[in-house]
Amino acid sequence: MTDFNKAIKDLEKLDFKGMFGDDFFLTWEKSEDELKAVWAVADALRALRERNISTKVFDSGLGISLFRDNSTRTRFSFASACNLLGLEVQDLDEGKSQIAHGETVRETANMISFMADVIGIRDDMYIGKGNAYMHAVADAVKEGNEDGVLEQRPNLVNLQCDIDHPTQCMADAAHIINEFGGLENLKGKKIAMTWAYSPSYGKPLSVPQGVIGLFTRLGMEVVLAHPEGYEVMPEVEEVAKKNAQASGGSFRRTNSMEDAFKDADIVYPKSWAPFAAMEKRTNLYGEGDMEGIKKLEKELLEQNAQHKDWACTEDMMKLTKDGKALYLHCLPADITGVSCDEGEVDATVFDRYRVPLYKEASYKPYVIAAMIFLSKFQDPVGLLKELEEKGTKRVLR
Repeated sequence: MTDFNKAIKDLEKLDFKGMFGDDFFLTWEKSEDELKAVWAVADALRALRERNISTKVFDSGLGISLFRDNSTRTRFSFASACNLLGLEVQDLDEGKSQIAHGETVRETANMISFMADVIGIRDDMYIGKGNAYMHAVADAVKEGNEDGVLEQRPNLVNLQCDIDHPTQCMADAAHIINEFGGLENLKGKKIAMTWAYSPSYGKPLSVPQGVIGLFTRLGMEVVLAHPEGYEVMPEVEEVAKKNAQASGGSFRRTNSMEDAFKDADIVYPKSWAPFAAMEKRTNLYGEGDMEGIKKLEKELLEQNAQHKDWACTEDMMKLTKDGKALYLHCLPADITGVSCDEGEVDATVFDRYRVPLYKEASYKPYVIAAMIFLSKFQDPVGLLKELEEKGTKRVLR
C-alpha cells in the first residue's frame, strides 16, 4: 500500500506555487520542488484509491485529448487520470473536425474549450512542430479566457512532443524511485539510455531526450549510447550536461552499447530515429514530397539493419551490475521472436521483467492526474487531506 501520510509530509516541504494555473511542457522547465510535488501528489492519489477513497475533485468538466500519433498507454492513462479526478474525456478527431476546412489553431482551441479544464496533446512526429503547436494552443486558450470567451483557462499537459515525453519519463522516475526505496537512493546510480535495433522506422526522439533531460537532475550517472549517426537533439544534450553538473551526477555519450551496460543499475534500450533524419522527414512532409519520404524510409531501414547487434540480450544483461539491472521500456517493445524476428530485446529478458514493466506503466495515470491536480488547485495539500477525511467510497461494498 502506498503511504498517504508520507506523501503529504513530502508535499508540505515543497514550493510548487508556480504550478497553479500553469501548463506542463518540458520537465527541465520545472523546478526540482515542482517535479517532487508531481510524484508526491501521484503517490497521495494512488494511496487514496488503494483504500477505496474517491478522488473526484470535479463535479463536471472535460479533459480534451488530441493524439496526432497512435497511442495505447498514454491515451488510456490520460483518460484514466481525468476520470480519477471526475472529468469526462472527449477526444478531438481532427479528421472529423473543421481543421481540414482551414479552421485556425486559435479557433479550434477555443471552440473545444468552453467547458474544458485540461487539454492533453500528443504531437511527436515532426521536429520543430509538436512543442510549438502545444504552445500555440496554450496561448490561444489563455487569450480566450482573458477575453471572456472561456469561463476558465484549460491547462495543457504534454502527452509527448518532438522534444520530450514528460508523462512517460516522470512515470519511469516514479517507478525507479519506488524500486530503489526513495529518491535519495538514486544518486550515483548508473542508467544506460541506449539505442536498440528495430525493424521499423521513424520512432520519436522524445523518450531518450526526456530520460537524459530528467534523470540527470536526480544525481544519476546517465549514459546515452547509440551507433554513430543516431544523435538526438544537440540542445537537449546541453540541457543534460547542465543538469548533471548542477545535481552532482554525470552525463556522457558513447557509441558502445557494452560500455553503457557495464555495471549499469538501470538499462533503457529503445529504438529511435536519427535527429538529422527526423529533420529531413519533417521538411519532406512540409514539401509534400512523398517519393522523397519513401526513399528516406528505405535508407533508414537499411541503416538500422547494420546495427542488429544493438540488442538487449541475455549476454548484454550479464554486463550490468550483478547481472540484475532494472530493465525499463516505454512499451511496446520490439521483442525478438515474439513481435518481430529480430528486435530491441530478447524474449527471455522481456518476460523476466514483464511484471516490473507493467508496474512502470501503471504510474503514468497517477503522474498525469498529479499534473492536472497541481495546475487546477491552489491548496493541493488541504484538498488531499479533505478527500481522506471525507472518505467517500469509490466503490460501494
